[in-house]
Amino acid sequence: MEVPGAGYVVLALLVALFGTLSWRYARRLVTVVRVLRRGVRAGGECVRVETEPYGRSDARRHFFAFRTADGARVEFEDLAGLSTTEGSAVTVTYDPRDPEGTATVAGRGSWSPVLQSLALAAGCGTATAGFAILLFFEITGGNR
Repeated sequence: MEVPGAGYVVLALLVALFGTLSWRYARRLVTVVRVLRRGVRAGGECVRVETEPYGRSDARRHFFAFRTADGARVEFEDLAGLSTTEGSAVTVTYDPRDPEGTATVAGRGSWSPVLQSLALAAGCGTATAGFAILLFFEITGGNR
């Protein structure tokens, strides 16, 4: 049984999903660039690595911790390579006005946080554009 208009709904939801992700990663890119240029650096470490369920070895979440200049302990999640394990020392850059919201791992042995955010924003933006084009052609029937 075919549901009329289901294709439109699915494509519109995909445009909304990837558009939202693209916006989120673009905002993160701006924050990372600002923090890397004007932020404070501190030593930190990877405090835990969580693997996603279902045994997917490629799906890992890395959590890091550091101490701000005033001694407060901050823990945050960031992207990291497979070689980053619990206890790995890292360099953290952050904005002292919002350490939790701006902290990023920036240093040797990790992808540049700018490249990470740029790749995610570009990938999600490309997916958004692709699904929007498909939706447009679905609505217009491909006739122009």
